[in-house]
Amino acid sequence: MGRLDGKVALISGGARGQGATEAKLFAREGAKVVLGDIRDAEGHQVEAAIRAAGGEATYIHLDVTSDADWVEAVGTATNRYGKLDILVNNAGIVLWKRLEETSEAEWDHLMAVNAKGVFLGTKHAIPALRRAGGGSIVHISSTAGLRGSPGLAAYIATKGAVRLLTKATALEHVQDNIRCNSVHPGGVDTPMVRDAPDDLARQGRTPMGRRAAPEEIAYGVLYLASDESSFMTGSEMVIDGGRTAQ
Repeated sequence: MGRLDGKVALISGGARGQGATEAKLFAREGAKVVLGDIRDAEGHQVEAAIRAAGGEATYIHLDVTSDADWVEAVGTATNRYGKLDILVNNAGIVLWKRLEETSEAEWDHLMAVNAKGVFLGTKHAIPALRRAGGGSIVHISSTAGLRGSPGLAAYIATKGAVRLLTKATALEHVQDNIRCNSVHPGGVDTPMVRDAPDDLARQGRTPMGRRAAPEEIAYGVLYLASDESSFMTGSEMVIDGGRTAQ
């Protein structure tokens, strides 16, 4: 039996990196997966890979800053697969700049993708989750949402926002049987992190001496998405190789 048998999941940022890994893992564990991204060619490749492996998946174009795109994404899940049980707000971007160097436009763009995108996805998923009798929302934050670090001011602000939005959502919707938890990865071996400047990459080194493989984060997301974590809501799952223990 798969750990997500009978579940329908919607994952943003699913075209590559951590989101693609989550989509493939969820499908292997029995979920029907709707994955959204703005990288359409890569997203269709993930969909095809899941189907080739015997899973069920649908790729959709999803700009997480667009209210209309989120309405379409949730509608695709419920119309095609009959319901929605799981939302993973995975999409995010990073800006490797100090506060003084960050422009207003850059600040606004990060806030739109990393914070507003999570708000919109959660807002539109909640009615569908409620109709399904409840479900699980997983927000991908970061260790940057737990502690300060120079050179990432705007990114840290967005991930801190995601951390506390998680708790507010959990408390507002506990009576709907909707759980909401956040995952806080350290450095993960994905294209986004590989672009880090050398000085910031050194700051991100962990006691384990390496970055996480995307699968090591995805299994934590899987646990929170599944019924195995039925007594967890408003919680923070830190998967960082010991970085925040320092």
